[in-house]
Amino acid sequence: MTKEQDHPNINKNVHPPIVALIFIVIAYFLGRFVPLPFVAPMALRNIGLFMTFVGFLLGVGAFVEFRKAHTTLDPHGSAKQLVTSGIYRFTRNPIYLGFLLMVIGLPLNSGLYWGIVMAPFYMIMMTRLVVEREEMYLEKKFKNAYTSYMSRVRRWL
Repeated sequence: MTKEQDHPNINKNVHPPIVALIFIVIAYFLGRFVPLPFVAPMALRNIGLFMTFVGFLLGVGAFVEFRKAHTTLDPHGSAKQLVTSGIYRFTRNPIYLGFLLMVIGLPLNSGLYWGIVMAPFYMIMMTRLVVEREEMYLEKKFKNAYTSYMSRVRRWL
């Protein structure tokens, strides 16, 4: 793999945190202008807050593992090492899973169900724009180590 090709083929304009933020903003926008006829009870709002917190912790766990491995968190960058420890033993995409929990949890904490509605669209978009491209890159770069990892650990959960 040449230096010029040693990165996933992800559009430079696609930044996963921004994609998640866009979906959160859309959920709030829809909640404001297309309110659903359901009221979220306080217990459900608290679950939304908890989901947001867990989503944040997934990102922190991923960050710690990447730092230990001395490799990049940048989805546009070159991976120096395959990370399979820590939170990566349970999900291949803990950062994107954390963002998913935030896409659901932040609006839910505000009493809006639109995050739940937006979640499948977020997952489809992230899978198509980022995850599949990262997987192709990692499989090409790390070969059997990555295919073995893929067979043991699920993409999302």
